[in-house]
Amino acid sequence: MAARETILDAAAAIMREQGIARATTKEIARAAGYSEALLYKYFADKQAIYLAVLKERAGGAAPPLEPGVGDVHDNLVDVTVGLMEFYVASFPMSASIFSDRELLAAWRDGMSARGMGPRAPLRGLERYLEEETALGRLASGTDVAALAALLCGAAFQAAFLACYDGLSAVPNAASRAEALVSTAVSLRP
Repeated sequence: MAARETILDAAAAIMREQGIARATTKEIARAAGYSEALLYKYFADKQAIYLAVLKERAGGAAPPLEPGVGDVHDNLVDVTVGLMEFYVASFPMSASIFSDRELLAAWRDGMSARGMGPRAPLRGLERYLEEETALGRLASGTDVAALAALLCGAAFQAAFLACYDGLSAVPNAASRAEALVSTAVSLRP
């Protein structure tokens, strides 16, 4: 296994067990069996490691959506399930940044500088819904910002409750996502 992959595996395990706040680059390098200097050959800082872990070990934020392709309803179910999976994977890692205001501010600044952060899935879903509305595949007059917030928020809540209950996945995620989308969306050409 390549060094970068080994580092990401170690980082994912440590961040899940201890959270971002307590995970150090020194500890990640030691767990991977490499020097901290080698870690910095692949990653600029701990935030870069965290983002790589999210993307490559936590499934990114959700499957990418391509406007005009597939069924809109099915696409929204898939993205809602993907968000549930992503949030379940990321909660144990990221929750610790909220324990300290300075740490949260530093992470917020770092994520903003990278054009990332918790609003990224919401913005991506809004763009998709806007484009589907423009294509006439989503009902005219749909409040895309509200719909995106409802689906992202519901996925977030389901994932939070699963994590709180000590689960590694949202129970019945596909059927829950189907119910959410069916309830929240009135799709008609």
